[in-house]
This record gives sequence, structure tokens and C-alpha cells, in this order.
Amino acid sequence: MFGIEKKPTHKEIGPEELAAMLKDRSVILVDVREPDEFAGGHIAGAINLPLSRFAPDQLPPAGDKTIVLQCAGGKRSGMALDRCATAQAAVDTHLAGGIGAWKSAGLPVVA
Repeated sequence: MFGIEKKPTHKEIGPEELAAMLKDRSVILVDVREPDEFAGGHIAGAINLPLSRFAPDQLPPAGDKTIVLQCAGGKRSGMALDRCATAQAAVDTHLAGGIGAWKSAGLPVVA
């Protein structure tokens, strides 16, 4: 259709898949929540790059790992993925349901 831009596709993974990736060290997890939220509890090993100042060029080199973005519920990580798509960064995956889904699955957080 004319004038309708298709949104980029985001790959979503669930908490159990992310937990397995963290266990085998095949992921770089980036938490895009704000620093106070991150300090209040986050997934062990996550790097904090808040959406308020998120830029795809600040992401660490992935090497042979998958970069996965995560927030509280999935909205902000989706917005960060949109920025990655615009910048043509090879990042397209986020945690479905964010840290809320992680906690609901009974998985641990650290403060």
C-alpha cells in the first residue's frame, strides 16, 4: 500500500530460552531500563544501556554471541530494536514480556 511503512520484525525469545543462552554464554543481554530500575533488580550478567540515551553504536561487539535486548515488559526493548533497524545494526531480538516475564517464570534477579 502507498504511504504505509512496514515496521521491522522483532524476534522474541522467552525467559527459558534466555536462561539457557545465559547459561551457555551465547548471549549479550542489554537491559534498556533506566539506571534506577536496573539497580532495583536485574538479570545477572545484563549490561545497562537506558533507552533514554540508547544508541545502537554503543552496543558491545557481539562476536559469535547474540545480542538480546530487555526491559520491564517489552515495549522499550522493542523501541530500541526499532532504533537498531534504522541504524542497520544486526540486532533484532528481545525478551518477550521483559523482566516481568522473567520473574513470572520464577527466574532470579540480582540487585
